Amino acid sequence: MGGKNKQRTKGNVRPSSSGRAADLLARESGVIPGFVGFGISTSNEPGYVPAVHGAEEIDHLVDADFRLVLRKLSKRDAVTKLKAVQEFGAMCQERESDIVKGVLPYWPRIYCKISLDHDRRVREATQQAFEQLILKVKRNLAPYLKGIMGHWIIAQCDTYSPAASAASVAFQTAFPLNKQPEALSFCKDEVLNVLQDNLLKETADTLSDPQSIPEEEREAKYMRLLTSSLLALKRLLVMIPQTDREALGEHLAHVLSQGKFWKYSKHKTPQVRGAFFEVVAALCELAPQLVEAEAARACSAVLLSIDDADPVVLPPLWEAVLHILSSIEDCWTHVNARKGVLPKLWVLLKEGGHGLATALHPNMLPFISKLPAEVTEPKLDFCRSFFTSIIQGLSSERAVASPSECAAIVFATMECLRFLLLQNAGEEPEQRAMQTLLPLIDKSLGNPALQSGPLFLQITEMLVSWEKRTTGNDAKTFQRLLVDFWDGLGSLCVGYVDQEQTEQVALEGVASLLQIMQNPCKQVKRKKSVKICFSDQEAKGQGEDPPSGTPPTELSESQGKQDSSLRSSHLLELVCQLAELNMVYVCERNSERHLHFLALLLRAFPKPQVFQVLLKSEDGKPEQGLEAELGALTENPAVRFLLQRVVMWLRQDDRQGTDFLVDMVFSALHCCNSKGEQTLVLNHLTMSLKWGVILQIIQKACADAGYLEACRGWLKGSVLGERLVGLAGELCAFGLKGSPSLSSPLMSQNSHSWPLISLALSQQSNNESLIGKVYVEQIIERLHATLTEAKGMSDAGNMEPLVSFICDVASNFFSSVKGCLLLAAAEELVLTIFQLCALDQTLTHLSDALLQKMKLAYTAGVHSLVTQLGAGVTKGTFLYSAAVWVKTLLLTSTLNWVKRPLLCGRLRVTEEIPGVELWKVKDMSRLPAHLCASAVLGKIIFIAVPADTQQEETDTSELPDLRHTGEAHIAEILYALQWCEEMEHCPAMLAEYYKMLQDWNIAEKTHSNSSAKAALRELKQYLGYAVSKCCFCFCLNVCLICTKTASESSGAFWNPWVQQFVCANCELIVRLTDFFIALPAGVAEQLPSELSSEWQEFFVEGIHNLLLPLLFPEPDEPLFPMAVVVAVGNALSYIPIQLLTQNKLPARFVADQNSSLPDALQTLLNTLGPLLLFKARPLQLAVYHMLHKIMPLLPESDRESATAKSEDEDEEEPCLSPPAAIMTILTATEELLENILGGVQVGGFAVVQPLSMEHCCILGYLLAWKLLLTFFKAAPSQLRVQYSLHLRKTRALHKLLLHLFRLMPENPALPGQPTEMASKDPKSFFTENLSLSLHQTEGLQCEVPHLACSVYYGALKDLPAMVRLWWNSQEKRVFSIVDKFTSKYVSSVLSLQEITSVQSSTQTFENMTVKARSATREVIATYSVDDIFIELVIQLPQNYPLGSISVESGRRVGVAVQQWRNWMLQLSTYLTNQNGSIMEGLSLWKNNVDKRFEGVEDCMICFSVIHGSNYSLPKKACRTCKKKFHSACLYKWFTSSNKSTCPLCRETFF
Repeated sequence: MGGKNKQRTKGNVRPSSSGRAADLLARESGVIPGFVGFGISTSNEPGYVPAVHGAEEIDHLVDADFRLVLRKLSKRDAVTKLKAVQEFGAMCQERESDIVKGVLPYWPRIYCKISLDHDRRVREATQQAFEQLILKVKRNLAPYLKGIMGHWIIAQCDTYSPAASAASVAFQTAFPLNKQPEALSFCKDEVLNVLQDNLLKETADTLSDPQSIPEEEREAKYMRLLTSSLLALKRLLVMIPQTDREALGEHLAHVLSQGKFWKYSKHKTPQVRGAFFEVVAALCELAPQLVEAEAARACSAVLLSIDDADPVVLPPLWEAVLHILSSIEDCWTHVNARKGVLPKLWVLLKEGGHGLATALHPNMLPFISKLPAEVTEPKLDFCRSFFTSIIQGLSSERAVASPSECAAIVFATMECLRFLLLQNAGEEPEQRAMQTLLPLIDKSLGNPALQSGPLFLQITEMLVSWEKRTTGNDAKTFQRLLVDFWDGLGSLCVGYVDQEQTEQVALEGVASLLQIMQNPCKQVKRKKSVKICFSDQEAKGQGEDPPSGTPPTELSESQGKQDSSLRSSHLLELVCQLAELNMVYVCERNSERHLHFLALLLRAFPKPQVFQVLLKSEDGKPEQGLEAELGALTENPAVRFLLQRVVMWLRQDDRQGTDFLVDMVFSALHCCNSKGEQTLVLNHLTMSLKWGVILQIIQKACADAGYLEACRGWLKGSVLGERLVGLAGELCAFGLKGSPSLSSPLMSQNSHSWPLISLALSQQSNNESLIGKVYVEQIIERLHATLTEAKGMSDAGNMEPLVSFICDVASNFFSSVKGCLLLAAAEELVLTIFQLCALDQTLTHLSDALLQKMKLAYTAGVHSLVTQLGAGVTKGTFLYSAAVWVKTLLLTSTLNWVKRPLLCGRLRVTEEIPGVELWKVKDMSRLPAHLCASAVLGKIIFIAVPADTQQEETDTSELPDLRHTGEAHIAEILYALQWCEEMEHCPAMLAEYYKMLQDWNIAEKTHSNSSAKAALRELKQYLGYAVSKCCFCFCLNVCLICTKTASESSGAFWNPWVQQFVCANCELIVRLTDFFIALPAGVAEQLPSELSSEWQEFFVEGIHNLLLPLLFPEPDEPLFPMAVVVAVGNALSYIPIQLLTQNKLPARFVADQNSSLPDALQTLLNTLGPLLLFKARPLQLAVYHMLHKIMPLLPESDRESATAKSEDEDEEEPCLSPPAAIMTILTATEELLENILGGVQVGGFAVVQPLSMEHCCILGYLLAWKLLLTFFKAAPSQLRVQYSLHLRKTRALHKLLLHLFRLMPENPALPGQPTEMASKDPKSFFTENLSLSLHQTEGLQCEVPHLACSVYYGALKDLPAMVRLWWNSQEKRVFSIVDKFTSKYVSSVLSLQEITSVQSSTQTFENMTVKARSATREVIATYSVDDIFIELVIQLPQNYPLGSISVESGRRVGVAVQQWRNWMLQLSTYLTNQNGSIMEGLSLWKNNVDKRFEGVEDCMICFSVIHGSNYSLPKKACRTCKKKFHSACLYKWFTSSNKSTCPLCRETFF
């Protein structure tokens, strides 16, 4: 037995004594012992599963790996089982079929157990693993099919849908669709035995061990098994053929004869009840004779449960109810319908089905159709109870809240009503119908939800059906029914209309009902998949109806003109009756709600008969003027009503809303016989109605195609057009009076006038203007003239309301009307708005909001001009006129408002401008833009500076605002002169321009600076000559002196000549450095012997020590000398590393900054680091190039401190921060990038404007990461672990990767590739190196995407483990995006580089050789020592390095299997966890093996000598057992176990 704390021998797989005893018993007695409770049985005894023959025998028959996995499957822990099942599936997929077949004898028992596991993940994974097993063994599964099939079909009915789906997929994989019934028939008896045991014998305690499993878990498993077994029984019945069902009849009868089976109808779990009723319905359909044999139980179980309102139970329950009624003829003899069934149904209907009306009420019609006469007698009482209950359900809470529930109840009510009327035709059905239908209509008239539902449409369809039956056998019955209905409906509607205080909702309901009866197609309704026809006659009649697929536009155009589907005249008579009664309340009592109701009636029934009724109270004699104007139209009752009544109502001043009255106008227009008559009526209305009403008429016409067609002649006509032109003139004249607000009476009266003008101008129909084109042009001309007059006034601020209105109209016009700028007045209007916006705000006194509105207006006009007409610059066009006006304004105004150069960014010394050669190639027909700007600047200077001042000093001290501006302008003009001088053959236009610059005589007027320019030019020429003639001693001294002078003149960098001086000197430094780096052939012999050493030891140090401080700008410098930065940065890119590490910069340290770096290096980092975020790209790149040189040196300073820390620390893993200066930059920019890129989804592409603030911020962030990756790559593996842990804790890499997938393009192809090359050898941002040149000015839009790709490539190469960890933690969408992008664009490049580096590596290992195969992406490592030979094959995945690197077994000699597996696992761990290359991982693994052979013991926690993460050795020893452990392993052990004992001896560890 051994002691309790006795250590188990490692690798001991000998079975326990009980297992050996079972094996001995089997061999001696020939009987294999088993156990009760978990198997399938063919007898009436409890479930019994034969035991497996013993562990030793399994070991001989099953592969070792499979044996290990099968043992894990018997564990209780859910996570262990889940991993084991997944591993089993993977092994089935990877191993040979012969090896997998060895598992088959033991699979049925294991599958039957774990397919019912409590953890749903285990059940799903089991089915997925089973599918892999099927794919591998195929037909070899057949002998074991009977032992599996029962639980397999149960698994296909699992309550967890993914597990059920996986089981179904496995079943389809094993058997084609046509073979599945055959397979089930083959195992039908075994399947039914399993289901019978589950349903009749199993309990929660027999299914699970009560001693070890909680009661809640046992109950849940049992309920799930019951539900699945019942559904599996249904599935079995449905899938097997009829002959097999008959063969199972006796077995099924035995099941149905058990009382426990029928008790499931009252089970406490809804899922069990629902599954039970599904089985009953299937039995009724497929085996009705079996149900008839148990009719008493079946009818009681189903019909007495009719009030079960659980959402899971109700649908299958009612399916079973209908099947019972159909299958068992005498079903009502077994239950009492009046006491046990119908009262429960009435309660259920009154509650609206408890929120399940959509599932319950469609069954009502089939249900009542199956009821025999003895149940429904007396019929009147039955119908009254049924309809009262179902209508009361409309008032239930769920029906009121849900339109779908309400619609289901309405459909069921109307279907049942129509059925009962047809069933009882000739038996006075009208009484029953009226008792049900009229109260329902009355209820709906006060309920907006019922009004918007399908009730009115159903009533209309029923009336149509009744009218069709008035010609059949029951003609008199249905005629009487129709008469009674219309009488009752008339009384009901009259009752609502004939009340002064009636509710508006009720009147709207009456109008809606009548409108739907008139035109049923207007109500949008859902298409029903099934349409019930109660007779052939009705079905034939239904086919004559117009098709339901009529386009909606056709309906809207024919609105009000379609004849009613009702053939009788009852509807029109009722409408006329209501209209006449309603008119009394409108005329005599001025009832507003009745007037609204009248508008609704006329909209639905625009018929002359209705208008004639409305005119009964009128005298019938129109005015004489109207007869002369309208002629015979005055005899039209609709026109007369419009002119005598509607116009009067529209003219009332106190009326608030007139929208419904405008509908009456269109209703009257429908009664006109031609479009000419409609135009005549509208023209008359235009002269008599207010502008607000006309606006509403036009708005309604634009919103409806039918209305627009009726108004087209009026809109295009002269009456409306002339009135609109006059209105525009009145508004403009009023606005020019300078009204400060809109509160005046005229403006308040015309509050609709400006919107009317805007709508008339902006609205289009079929690409034509709404009103006549001539009137559009007149209105635009009037607006332009008004705006021009306002611009010329001394104080335009008082006209702000007028200008604002005109801008709104113009903006809508320009943005809406295509080809609007074809009108000359429109183009002039754009120019006027632009001019008014460009004038000095202090003169115009216009508000900022109005200026912004004006900018939007003229921008819309220019956009329309450019996109639709082209940007022509000919005389008379907008662009030409605007340019001339701007030039005139510049030349005639003072320069007090010029505070900085107009050409900031175009100056020769601040940005490169296309040179003469480019201009020659392009052969332009006009002057380059920078020459035109130079001319404008020169003109400004000569106007701004008096003539006598021009002869004096050029610093313009008397004009302080122009101190820097004047210098910059003069420099620009001088550069233009030089540019012209370089042209060999000047075109006439350029020669004329050059002569104008010479006439200005700018060189002599700036004599002091011209001498500097001449001196500088001669110095540059002489130095170039000296270099070419090898006068190096002179050049070196001059270079050093010039650098000293430049350093002393740094305060005068605003002077262009100083900038050019520094640039020329730096250019000389670069030329000299290039010369000494690579001496031309034959030159070295001509140089003095000590010249090269003097350059390296004296001049280089002196020059660069002077240049380095020049790179640091003043933060608030308004005109930062960018040219100096480019030149100095380019020169400093050659600075030696030792000068950077031993720099003489002023000391700069940061408080609380922990650093082990030397003071000089820390000062350099703290000085240069913040400049990575400076708002100048050249400075950022110059700083990056210098810091890039020193980054590989920094990890060396952390070696000693990290070693001491790792020896003394007791934490899980030591953590070390990368350089604090770089990490500070990352921390500072992460929040900025989140604000910039936060709106872009991961996987999207954020376009960054070159040289913007965002561009500089993102550039600095990415450059800092490139420096950090360089630092990380140079660090040894031990330090890399500590740095990576810091990055993980700060989540810096996590944020970087999210930002990168917003900055990298979806297709990182290099732009500018030829098509043929792009298809054969495509180049991308990952295959081409990024050139970070300070001089680069082209292609900057690709710089950030290319740099982002470069950083991502570096992160994958140098931090693969951390990137993999981040990738695995992402959500599914991001996970997929990263995987696809990396696999497509990066993995192939990175894998090829990794393989190539292995092939070209010069690193050698003692006792180990490494080879690589690029075609198969494999690395083969062979380790041999003494008699031991090991071969490992490392396979790179397709998505390397995101996917795990697989380590496969090669040849091995002299190594135990267990040790071999340990080493493979260790190598896989190193390659997965280490942030480095494959060669580095192999080196770590070899060190681990070497240590093992040297006698160093494994850590007894991770069973490895070298730790998988921090590469440390076991150093922490237990004082009791003397075993050593890794510090990190011990820390993890203590924290996870909550104990401080030794993992091996269990004694207290101290």
